[in-house]
Amino acid sequence: MEFNASRLDLPRFRLSTAADLCIETVSVQSDMSNFGVLELFTERRDLMSLPVIENERPIGLISRNIFMSQMSKPFYHEVYGKKSCIAFMDKEPLIVDAAMSIEALTFRAVESGEKALADGFIITRGGALGGVGFGLQLMNVVANMQAEKNRQIMHSIDYASVIQRAMLRTSRAALAETLPDAHLVWQPRDVVGGDFYYFVKYEDGWFAAIADCTGHGVPGAFMTLISSSILTQALQALGPRDPAALLAEVSRGVKSMLGQMEGQGGATESDDGMDAAFLWFDSASRQLSFAGARLALHLLPPDQDGMEAAVQTLDSDRMGVGYVDTPFGFSWSARTVDVAPGSLLFITTDGLVDQIGGPREIAYGKRRIRDVLLAQRRAPAAQLSQALLDDFQAWQGAQPRRDDLTFFCCRP
Repeated sequence: MEFNASRLDLPRFRLSTAADLCIETVSVQSDMSNFGVLELFTERRDLMSLPVIENERPIGLISRNIFMSQMSKPFYHEVYGKKSCIAFMDKEPLIVDAAMSIEALTFRAVESGEKALADGFIITRGGALGGVGFGLQLMNVVANMQAEKNRQIMHSIDYASVIQRAMLRTSRAALAETLPDAHLVWQPRDVVGGDFYYFVKYEDGWFAAIADCTGHGVPGAFMTLISSSILTQALQALGPRDPAALLAEVSRGVKSMLGQMEGQGGATESDDGMDAAFLWFDSASRQLSFAGARLALHLLPPDQDGMEAAVQTLDSDRMGVGYVDTPFGFSWSARTVDVAPGSLLFITTDGLVDQIGGPREIAYGKRRIRDVLLAQRRAPAAQLSQALLDDFQAWQGAQPRRDDLTFFCCRP
């Protein structure tokens, strides 16, 4: 089931279509039991998505990760094992005809949301199942198609930007709904970038992540797609309440996907990963659990008895997520703190800290960040963010942007 999207493998003298992404795959009838699907996934470890058909036409798609996560829950074997596999299938997958152009497919994938990029989509011929395609292949083909001609390169990056922003849209909407006094700045250096954010609201609290993946531009965007998809799977498997365990799970997923482990045959071609900060906030207890991989959390408590509080920093572990040198079984440490009402939380990637500028052409630094936080301590999060951004841009001056820029502040 390998796919090669190198320039030599792309079709010439005709418009690329969904057929160029089509990977033949096995399928199951809608009356197959979940035990049958479990056996198939166990035998075929390369099988990531499984189409479900009825009268030779696809009606749904079963994601390996979601299915295995569900069937691993207590009593699910007994309750669902003999039932039809439609119980765990996506009943509204993206289904496209093989003749659809790559351009049209890109927009359809964006409209369908993250699941089409993470779990794949179904490709048909004459209404019957032809095979499946995957989001990474789609991004790869889009990039290589446009690279055929210099004048089309920016056009391909714009496509990637649409996909990346679509991936982030759900988190931004959840953040706006959950935290009225919060603000997020996300500025890729090169239209698309290697920073991403993740926010999910739960009944008893919320989970947030800020991450800085290796690379800028399209390579960085590829890493954000990989890392965000693995984080989604980790949240489904472990839940949101243990950020340290989630960091470890994501790290194992990145290392596995990029072949960064010993014993996989030959030297790895990838030494990529990310710096990240994962947060879980319990709304009832107002306790914040934090785990960081080379990204710290800054906390500014409210003033008490007329005394202005200082900025407190919760340090992170100095081990990145993924990467060849990160041990497969590394455990990140977790910090839990009580968050008083009115407290300010602040996280930034190193694009803010490391930017060169000012009269001496040195890094912006953490001290300037703390100074702005203290000066704007009573301002709403949006006003504080704008003040920090204005100060940062004045500091940068005519210097080129060094990195993607992402920072987040809120008063939970």
